[in-house]
Amino acid sequence: MRIFFFSFLLFQGLPFPPHECFGKNEAVQVSPGEGDKEKVKASLQKLVDEFDYGPNDHCAIIVVESQRLYLLEGRRVRSVFPVSTSKYGVGGEANSNKTPPGTHRIEEKIGDKAPLGTIFRARGNTGKIAKIYTRPKDLHDDLVTTRILWLKGLEEGINSGKGVDSYKRMIYIHGTPEEGLIGQPASHGCVRLKNSDVVETFSFLSLGSLVDIIK
Repeated sequence: MRIFFFSFLLFQGLPFPPHECFGKNEAVQVSPGEGDKEKVKASLQKLVDEFDYGPNDHCAIIVVESQRLYLLEGRRVRSVFPVSTSKYGVGGEANSNKTPPGTHRIEEKIGDKAPLGTIFRARGNTGKIAKIYTRPKDLHDDLVTTRILWLKGLEEGINSGKGVDSYKRMIYIHGTPEEGLIGQPASHGCVRLKNSDVVETFSFLSLGSLVDIIK
């Protein structure tokens, strides 16, 4: 479910204070919540400075503290969704079940046009539909549903390389039947979204789109 309050702020065009980003006279303009504003601004500037993010590109910024995912087109927030990151915290170590920090890119997209709630195992479509729990329920089986965006780390020693490789750890953005737990840390390392939200995120982001995960 999109958080419409932030969309309202977006279309009011409320900018950050002037901050050189895409050009001499073009300030960064995004409108997250007050608690995330500086984090999102710093993340966006990092993507511009270090990863050639441009004014026509799309990206996602995930703030672990607030359990929110921001979809940006250029320098503007287009959607904000609640997420669930790992219940074990933030970290890139293999076998830690933690959500890795840092900048990633979308390496693979799986599940286009699959029905809402479709269960994937080893990224294969099982043809089965999960029951969606809208009240808090921690299922024994950590199901991946609806869409998969497989992340590849771009920062050596943080989320890429020996022992900390997000791609080898199979870190995804994906749907979940445990929608009642969205908004709090509940995953085993991946970033979970409500099923309708992962469909929109899947459509918004392309292969190669940047995803920055920050505390």
